[in-house]
Amino acid sequence: MNDDFSQEGTLVNAIPGFRARQAQQIMAQAITQAVKTASTLLVEAGTGTGKTFAYLVPALRSGKKAIISTGSRALQDQLYHRDLPTIVNALQFCGKTAILKGRSNYLCLERLDAQNSAGGDLPVQQLSELVNVRAWASVTEEGDTSQCAAVPEDSPLWPLVTSTNDNCLGSDCPQYEHCYVVKARKRALEADIIVVNHHLFLADLVVKEGGFGELIPEAEIMVFDEAHQLPDIASQYFGQQLTSRQLQDLARDIIIAYRTEVRDVTQLQKAADRLAQATQDFRLMLGEPGFRGNLRTLLADQRQLRMHYLLDDALELCYDVIKLNLGRSALLDAAFDRAGQYRNRLKRLNNTQEPGYSYWYECSRYHFTLALTPLSVAERFQEIMKARKTSWIFTSATLAVKGEMDYFAQRLGVSDAEQLMLESPFDYARQTLLCVPRYLAETRQARNAEQLVSRLTPLIEANDGRCFFLCTSYQMMRELAGLFREQLQRPVLLQGETSKGQLLAQFLSAGNALLIATNSFWEGVDVRGDALSMVIIDKLPFASPEDPLLKARMEDAQLKGNDPFYHVQLPDAVIALKQGVGRLIRDEQDRGVVIICDSRLVTRAYGEIFIKSLPNCPRTRDLDVVLDFIDRQ
Repeated sequence: MNDDFSQEGTLVNAIPGFRARQAQQIMAQAITQAVKTASTLLVEAGTGTGKTFAYLVPALRSGKKAIISTGSRALQDQLYHRDLPTIVNALQFCGKTAILKGRSNYLCLERLDAQNSAGGDLPVQQLSELVNVRAWASVTEEGDTSQCAAVPEDSPLWPLVTSTNDNCLGSDCPQYEHCYVVKARKRALEADIIVVNHHLFLADLVVKEGGFGELIPEAEIMVFDEAHQLPDIASQYFGQQLTSRQLQDLARDIIIAYRTEVRDVTQLQKAADRLAQATQDFRLMLGEPGFRGNLRTLLADQRQLRMHYLLDDALELCYDVIKLNLGRSALLDAAFDRAGQYRNRLKRLNNTQEPGYSYWYECSRYHFTLALTPLSVAERFQEIMKARKTSWIFTSATLAVKGEMDYFAQRLGVSDAEQLMLESPFDYARQTLLCVPRYLAETRQARNAEQLVSRLTPLIEANDGRCFFLCTSYQMMRELAGLFREQLQRPVLLQGETSKGQLLAQFLSAGNALLIATNSFWEGVDVRGDALSMVIIDKLPFASPEDPLLKARMEDAQLKGNDPFYHVQLPDAVIALKQGVGRLIRDEQDRGVVIICDSRLVTRAYGEIFIKSLPNCPRTRDLDVVLDFIDRQ
């Protein structure tokens, strides 16, 4: 392995600009050993270590089948289309590689045909996009919706022409022989290296445990990049959820079946309309968007419980009407199974006394989610690992809290794993300045946004924009955007006004913009060079203690004799802050300032835990020092 990563090694000779890095060599050696012994390894590799190459090379050299799971589809595409081909070419790897995503990422030819037949009531914009999808469908080989440039990734059309585990017809589908998901899985079965994402991996595990067919084949090496996300994602899949999207999709499919195949049963249209209306009414009853609440409390209210029953009645009507027409339509038969599943989920969610779970709901502008989530996934994940004689590699730039990975290990149930911590090769003492400004109002005080804008506008102007302002709430994000737009004569970009990819492209093309965002920009965003030289964080990213999932985990910690703050809230916040700060320095040539507008970093005892978990760099509380640093850039 040293031969590959050394100064005279394979990668230096094959990859322009590649330089040997000791931390990368150490990580690759540790992974090689874990692969040989089929053991478990945790690696925190600081930004710039080159962890992607450090796990790809041992995987390709091993001669074993490997699955590499990433934190998001964007990272999955980057790994498969950029990083993996680089290593394949450098090592002259002769094996096969494949990328595999969830069903909803592939065009469904059957659902496209159904929309072509019944899409007359679509809005004009979606009808135009449907024409573009038809044209793309005639030329695409893989059916990956991310490759259809003519239709935005967040278009409401995509759910209508893609399938999910719930609505897929499986082998009964008339288009089964041409199915893009089936083709993708065939490529994965034949491949030596398969790139997936955490959501697909965990969804697939649940499907396998239910005794049904799977998408992801078995492998001898499992690598999880951005592994810090795994415990929270696993809790979603090891619980139960019912969403308005699922219910609306069911209603839509019943209507399509009625209009195209079972036109004599008008009761189908009425039942579907009732379900759609009950779903919409339930969403309106939940109140303001962006809120996560306690489902136990919600269902204790008689008026809200009545809405819950009306939703169940609408599902029961769909179930009963479809039952009378089974065998007449494959789409309707699949809808019958889903109506039964959703009724069972709704019934389980109504039984809020089951111990060991958090019951919660949340709503966006148009949609809602009802969920029960296990308080711990450790035992379940441990069982999964023990059932497979496989090498398990978990890596991220943010696994440790105060120099230890015990918190992550306990949450995921991998406490007996080997641990390796590698510092970033970046020279933070030279490249970065950390500022915690003096004289800021308490974070919960009114007019806090106005004070932030007043104090920070001169710094943003001096830096010529090129700034991410990362917020811990949507409310603060929107307030800051409105105030900065009044103050600044430069682009002020706001998360949610367009897709994440388009927003990032606008930021890069402007060259002098301020981008104000919340959670989706705290991680998984890689902006190198002068385009980004300032990151401002409004306050320490503690999750709201009223969040029902967090509250349940804190209560569970207290029952076990642990301090809920130090065992749950604080570690979560430390890892989130490390991710946010990590947006700034992405390259050895990068230089910039991080401003954290929360005096608790220096006034509270726990602030030291945050500081010790961040890169070691010069610190100041004086904004004039920040201006001097900017002037010297």
